[in-house]
Amino acid sequence: MDNPYERIGGRAAVLALAERFYDLMQEREPDLTALHERDENGAVSRRSRDRFGSFLVGWLGGPQDYVEQNGHPRLRMRHARVAVDVAMRDAWLRCMYQAMDDCDVPDDLRVFLRQRFSEVADFMRNVEEGAP
Repeated sequence: MDNPYERIGGRAAVLALAERFYDLMQEREPDLTALHERDENGAVSRRSRDRFGSFLVGWLGGPQDYVEQNGHPRLRMRHARVAVDVAMRDAWLRCMYQAMDDCDVPDDLRVFLRQRFSEVADFMRNVEEGAP
């Protein structure tokens, strides 16, 4: 796969994907939304949106601004305070998959990214099924 960041359309397209992802989360996944920092209106905060957008830019192969500003992502460590079970993983993936559809990510890139996002989302799980 060529550079996904370039294939998707660069910074503006990646940031639009991140925005759509959070919009969908707020519309459809209240339990997932509740885990995020929110503003005074209950919306996912601008800080959270911008931070994820910056991460996504770098993760997809664009400029590494997130790493320069925040250090290595250490995704599991940074999310350790959040119980990520299969339901939360699946909610996250539903939003990202729909965001990719809504943002017209090219079909071949969408297939590639669905696989990558699925792998990362499953890696983030920290609660075993059936565990209290």
